[in-house]
Amino acid sequence: MTGNSKILMVVTNGHTMENGELAGIWLTEFSEAYLEFKKEGYEVVVASPKGGTSPVDPNSLTDDVTDEDKEAGKLLENTKSLADISSQEFAGMFVPGGHGTMFDFPDDTRLHRLLTEFAEDDKLIAAVCHGPAALVGGKLKNGEPIVKGKRITAFTDSEEKDTTLDKYMPFLLETKLRELGAEFIAKDNWSDHIEVDGKLLTGQNPQSTISLAKEFVRALNA
Repeated sequence: MTGNSKILMVVTNGHTMENGELAGIWLTEFSEAYLEFKKEGYEVVVASPKGGTSPVDPNSLTDDVTDEDKEAGKLLENTKSLADISSQEFAGMFVPGGHGTMFDFPDDTRLHRLLTEFAEDDKLIAAVCHGPAALVGGKLKNGEPIVKGKRITAFTDSEEKDTTLDKYMPFLLETKLRELGAEFIAKDNWSDHIEVDGKLLTGQNPQSTISLAKEFVRALNA
């Protein structure tokens, strides 16, 4: 473990889509990563753009969800506000997904400020599934997108169409990241797939969460 043993997990505050359904956080993308970090002895701080509740997407409450996942999910009921977070406290940032991130992350200036500070300080940034929506507005001090020229992955356009929610999204994440200059790597739908480019780590979908969390810990411990 590094000298700084704190990890920041940034989660969505959710959004009601045009179809009336809740776009929230995908529970296991949070819980599986959180439990991996705690197992390795890291302190975890959970924050969201507004603070307070990070609502769980009901579709993520499948039969595969364990009691341990549900217990970890209680932390989503009272998150800190990003306005109260200092990047200096943390060794790395991990961003779970869920469709809610597509609505509040791309325009949140507090999140973008933290991303800039993490990137410029050469700290680890990891995001899974829709979590890379946070990177859409993230820029370096020179004004260039954090993802420009970076090999990354995220929830693919093909996977989004599989969910049938593509028409309710403000944009398609793969397409947007490519437009920002990312070298986007897509594997088959629902594959366990991660990409690592320097201190930027990304995972394609919920199936990639544990692999990404383990790689994140490995990189922190290196």
